[in-house]
Amino acid sequence: MFKIAYDPIYAHPLPEGHRFPMLKYELIPGQLLHEGIITAENIFCPVPCPDEIVLLTHTGEYLNKLKNQTLTASEQRRIGFPQSPQLTERELIITQGTIDCCHYALKNGTSLNVAGGTHHAYIDKGEGFCLLNDFAVAANYLLHNRLAGKIVIIDLDVHQGNGTASIFQNEHRVFTFSMHGKHNYPFHKEKSDLDIPLEDGTNDETYLGLLEENLLQILQTIQPDFAFYLSGVDILSTDKFGKLKISMEACKIRDEMVLDALSVRGIPCTIAMGGGYSAAIKIITEAHCNTFRVAKNSYHL
Repeated sequence: MFKIAYDPIYAHPLPEGHRFPMLKYELIPGQLLHEGIITAENIFCPVPCPDEIVLLTHTGEYLNKLKNQTLTASEQRRIGFPQSPQLTERELIITQGTIDCCHYALKNGTSLNVAGGTHHAYIDKGEGFCLLNDFAVAANYLLHNRLAGKIVIIDLDVHQGNGTASIFQNEHRVFTFSMHGKHNYPFHKEKSDLDIPLEDGTNDETYLGLLEENLLQILQTIQPDFAFYLSGVDILSTDKFGKLKISMEACKIRDEMVLDALSVRGIPCTIAMGGGYSAAIKIITEAHCNTFRVAKNSYHL
């Protein structure tokens, strides 16, 4: 069964007057339902992640700040929006959704979170609109419960997964791979196991060539038994912040390259959407929906 994590709270994380643009989280499942790619049976709604699982990755002091609404003004500025109970609940739901997707991926090959990919969160702080690092929490959950022994995190958002790189810098069981804009946020980059910094204006041919070369080398060398894929669509030439020149078609080919390579090797994969900031919401939605279409096809679901 092709399972997708979605909860209506994804679209409304903040009090009225402070809404972060979350329309895509409503439009993606709506479009997939309209096309018949999925039915209501494919969608599940996660519950908030329990504290003991979050604490496999994040510090108790930081989690308490999130739950008790005691972040300082500077900590809130680093994150990018004001603290609220709704925002914390949303992050806990996203995180549990990614963990649930791991269980479905182990059973069916792949599963997708309509949200997620909060890769700028560190163990003890949030930044860049990320409070909890859902991939890191889920990866540590898999390792802790011996559901995976060697994990690869493939981060193809245009922004480096700095929080993820930092969290796993001394964890040999998790290989972090980030292909990102060299001059994009975050301006201080952490060290992933493999970083591919891209120059402004990188085109389709260069991008796909670098991805193919490095992805296949990683899979051959690391031989992971589980993968996380952050499929940000802020690599598009239409993105307001991306600085790359990647077409919609090449973005879809990127998804095919990653998911076909994982599927043919029998590697289960949990996918999260990551960023996307094109001016036209239909472009963002279409690019994200392509990831769902490709995942279903690559894993023959």
